[in-house]
Amino acid sequence: MTTIISMLIIAIAIGIYVYITGRKSRETKGKIEKARKYGLHEPVSIHPYFDPGLCIGSGACIKACPEKDVIGLASGRGSLVNASHCVGHGACAHACPVGAITLVFGTETRGVDIPYVTPNFETNVKGVFIVGELGGMGLIKNATVQGREAMEYISCLLRGDERKGDGVYDVLVVGAGPAGISASLAALKNNLKYVTIEQDDIGGAVLSYPRNKIVMTSPVDLPMYGKVKLTETTKEALLELWASVIKKTGLKINTFEKMTAMTQENGFFKVTTTKGEYLTKTLVLAIGRRGTPRKLGVPGENSPKVYYRLLEPEQHQNQDLLVVGGGDSAIEAAVALTDQPNNRVILSYRGESFSRIKPKNSERLEAILSRKPPSLKVIFNSTVKEIGEKDLKLMIGTELTAIPNDYVYVFAGGELPTEFLKNIGIQIEKKFGKA
Repeated sequence: MTTIISMLIIAIAIGIYVYITGRKSRETKGKIEKARKYGLHEPVSIHPYFDPGLCIGSGACIKACPEKDVIGLASGRGSLVNASHCVGHGACAHACPVGAITLVFGTETRGVDIPYVTPNFETNVKGVFIVGELGGMGLIKNATVQGREAMEYISCLLRGDERKGDGVYDVLVVGAGPAGISASLAALKNNLKYVTIEQDDIGGAVLSYPRNKIVMTSPVDLPMYGKVKLTETTKEALLELWASVIKKTGLKINTFEKMTAMTQENGFFKVTTTKGEYLTKTLVLAIGRRGTPRKLGVPGENSPKVYYRLLEPEQHQNQDLLVVGGGDSAIEAAVALTDQPNNRVILSYRGESFSRIKPKNSERLEAILSRKPPSLKVIFNSTVKEIGEKDLKLMIGTELTAIPNDYVYVFAGGELPTEFLKNIGIQIEKKFGKA
């Protein structure tokens, strides 16, 4: 009798387990179908790959993921759901108890151009390193970790290096975003003779964010400064943090100085900038992936009324404004401009619907579109054909329409600075779902 009761209890437990996992699987599959419908199923950059032969369906990866509904369990195995929302955090891979998750770039059908780097972030050009967004790691935490680890490796590499020359640096860092600042701090900590240059001001890609844009990040450990705990913050707060770090540590950064060329000379790298030349033993590239903003290629685009990033939305009031693009940057800019008094904003996108946008941006956009009267108009299946002084021509479907316009903001992405990398000898790989 006891045996029968025990078997019954086990059977009930198994039945409950099967029912719960089956329900969760159906929910996940439904979310995946919804993501496909809205174009959110394609990963933008680095993302997890689940090995079905290793995955045991523990769900640890789901609990560790900082984003909602990016991954889920389907048929008892880990699966990407809203893949375009993945920020490449890597917490899922660290949490997996059986090592079933690998972080990869691209998919089987969509390749991603990534510079070749070793596990120590060194490129095929010995002594040249790539960290941060250019190497596919745009998340602030990952970028800062890469910058620090690369410089620690360089410090070991240069230990005992007797090469000397007039004014020769141990390392030159290009870029003062999260990866560049972290690398520079690590150079300072390891007593390396360094120089850091930045073509704009300190902050890197964060500078191009609209005012008050929420930046998603997580706790990071900065050399010479300590642990910084951030979950959600603003552009201004993050820039203030970098300023505080620089002041506390005495870090030196040459702003508004752009690297233009690199050659090898007498065993050193000769780096040419807009302000001079440097000789260095090693070089760290901590620049962004955007490179030159992608342009529309239409008449009038060279007009001074056309911009490719929004810094001060407050300067626009009671104006007719056009924002071009369908990604997060375009939506954030449109929202920021709409929030200014009496602006009339049009958001033009060539696609049929927005895809790969963060949930919070989607919520903000829906909230603005629900306002009465509407101050933001979204026009899908539209492309700019010509930009005039007081208006512009917009092709909506098959109809060409003239609309009044004071300023145009274009957020059509940017090209990987491939030519620049090739000119200094760095190999570019197109990865199709590979690590």
